[in-house]
Amino acid sequence: MRLLLIGSGGREHALALKLSHSARCKALFIAPGNPGTAQCGMNVALDVSRHADVIAFCKNESIDLVIIGPEAPLVAGLVDDLEAVGIKAFGPSKVAAQLEGSKAFTKELCVEAHIPTAAFKRVTDAQTAKAYIRQQGAPIVVKADGLAAGKGVVVAETIEEAEAAVDAMFGGSLGQAGAELVIEECLIGEEASFFAIVDGTHALALASAQDHKRVGDGDTGPNTGGMGAYSPAPIMDDAMTARVMREIIMPTVEAMMKRGTPFRGVLFAGLMITKDGPKLIEYNTRFGDPECEVLMPRLESDLLDLILATIETRLDQVTPLWSRDAALTVVMAATGYPGTPETGSEIRKTDDAARLNNVTIYHAGTALRDDGALVAKGGRVLAVTARGATIAEAQIRAYEAVKVIDWPGGFYRHDIGWRAIEKTR
Repeated sequence: MRLLLIGSGGREHALALKLSHSARCKALFIAPGNPGTAQCGMNVALDVSRHADVIAFCKNESIDLVIIGPEAPLVAGLVDDLEAVGIKAFGPSKVAAQLEGSKAFTKELCVEAHIPTAAFKRVTDAQTAKAYIRQQGAPIVVKADGLAAGKGVVVAETIEEAEAAVDAMFGGSLGQAGAELVIEECLIGEEASFFAIVDGTHALALASAQDHKRVGDGDTGPNTGGMGAYSPAPIMDDAMTARVMREIIMPTVEAMMKRGTPFRGVLFAGLMITKDGPKLIEYNTRFGDPECEVLMPRLESDLLDLILATIETRLDQVTPLWSRDAALTVVMAATGYPGTPETGSEIRKTDDAARLNNVTIYHAGTALRDDGALVAKGGRVLAVTARGATIAEAQIRAYEAVKVIDWPGGFYRHDIGWRAIEKTR
């Protein structure tokens, strides 16, 4: 098959590498890609927001299937536009992608389908938001309704902090994403990332993971898109996985089908495992990043086979195989992230790090300078991933690889996986 993968981050490098290993993959194009994906296929300088250009490329290159990595093209309806002209695409429709594109959409669906989640209120003005915050007290969570690149959530420890977040979001700090807010109860428990693949009717549990959203060691500082992750999540045992499928995933699939907007693609549930059981924090409608960088090394089945089974509504006929190994990834970010990252600094010795046993270096915000040097281009720049028999072993290998990389312009957390390792001890 001739494939087009949309995206340019570490998630897309992980997907590209996995897809390139499929016996069915005859050609792989990545738009726009990065220096890492260029080693798996051919990068294409496409503006993926221009759907007509994507369609023209697919027709010119006889593309059999388009796989969409990030959320923005899904919410913008790229799948709908491709399918309207007969091009197969993997991912949810524009309406179904509202599970990620609108926090309010998902909250209302939770009410409709009796899915356990935090108590909430939708607000469109600061006065109403602040009145609700004062009524509920702190800690409390303030969320922008729309897509905000992982930066639209503030877990406020005080009423003053929550009100400041309201003022910032309604003041335009997140653009149109903050035109409506969702104010939520602050759930107490342990977070987990849970992935299922859905064909509209059937849902198949994939692997679990846990990520570290805070920028600093000890889970301190502002939220980021993710500073590292590991898989599997120890808290997601077989019993908890079955409960999440029964109480959260399947009611969502059935509710979307009942509405006439079936969900097809990857359903990524951000969970809080509370004393009362699992509760949904939010949905994403694609693989997570950096979670994808620990899921793909553990997936032993052909990813393309799973994708085709989803598109052809036959997920009930397949069973993915997963390695017993654990995987852990450490994100290396540019100085200044999650604020304004410093770009252009040179990164050396990534190839040396990748030669270590059971280590893979995924590129995210990287670029090649005219002289061929690898440089930082974005906030999260590299995902250094290692496999091991245990999370502790994977952690040791990942940090050994991080220390090989020569990049004075970057930083990373030193404690990825600490919660899981403490549990083991």
